[in-house]
Amino acid sequence: MPWGLKRAPRPKLSVVVVFHNMRREARRTLWAFSTAFQQGVSAQDYEVLAMDSNSREPLDGAAIEALQPGFRYQFVPSADPTPVAAMNAGIAAARGEHVACVIDGARIPSPGMLHYLLKALSAFAPAYVMTLGMHLGPKRQNLSMLEGYCQEVEDGLLKRSGWREDGYKLFAISSLAGSSRDGFLGSLAESNCFAAPRGLLDALGGFDPGFRTIGGGFVNLDIHNRLVMHPELTPVMLLGEATFHQFHGGVSTNVPAEERPMQDFRDEYRELRGEEHRVMWRDPVYLGRLPAAARRLMALPAGG
Repeated sequence: MPWGLKRAPRPKLSVVVVFHNMRREARRTLWAFSTAFQQGVSAQDYEVLAMDSNSREPLDGAAIEALQPGFRYQFVPSADPTPVAAMNAGIAAARGEHVACVIDGARIPSPGMLHYLLKALSAFAPAYVMTLGMHLGPKRQNLSMLEGYCQEVEDGLLKRSGWREDGYKLFAISSLAGSSRDGFLGSLAESNCFAAPRGLLDALGGFDPGFRTIGGGFVNLDIHNRLVMHPELTPVMLLGEATFHQFHGGVSTNVPAEERPMQDFRDEYRELRGEEHRVMWRDPVYLGRLPAAARRLMALPAGG
């Protein structure tokens, strides 16, 4: 390092977000991770690594890095049709003590996401911090698409909602994702924005590259199971925060139910883990606040 220059301070949190053919969605997601939208954090607290997973039309890296200091862009070639290589490259490049992983860059974070991730990681260290998954639109998108929901409808929905001025209004125009169907008080099959210590993610080997089916199959569900059951980690569920999935033609979220490659995903999981996939869960600590628009999701899950 040249004399007189100081190394930039290490951020508290690295946010790794993976994109694949998502120019439309990436603009909203990345802006929503900036301090123009996120509340209770400064640009020095975190960095964002935008990992472009083999997109046919790569994102504009210069525009991404101009959003805010600490935003970085990387294009990651991959021989497999999965986000795994990009996720692991992002974790390897992360400078933070903790890493937040967003495997699907189509997901807009709520405005308190980073503030409460950092609070949970500090208060319950070492922690695995989970967040709820929502779909923009009146129903899960593989159902709403059958009733005319599409990108154009979604653009109008978002424009009318006023979400840029009050991000919690996203709850009012969204429905629960299947993996989060029991709401804040239920168990999750996966978390689409979770955070954990960088060293522990390294020790686990990151996201398992053995998951090679399209979209990564059950790779995100797999790492969720390994983290939520890890004996050294305190599981923490954020209340009042979530990610909101934009319609983009995803191989699992945006196709009719009968066209989802779920059997391929199950077969691959069984081959890799030697058993059928099942949701694993430990009762978490809860942290956060409940904006008015999110309170309808506080009903107890079935059988709760």
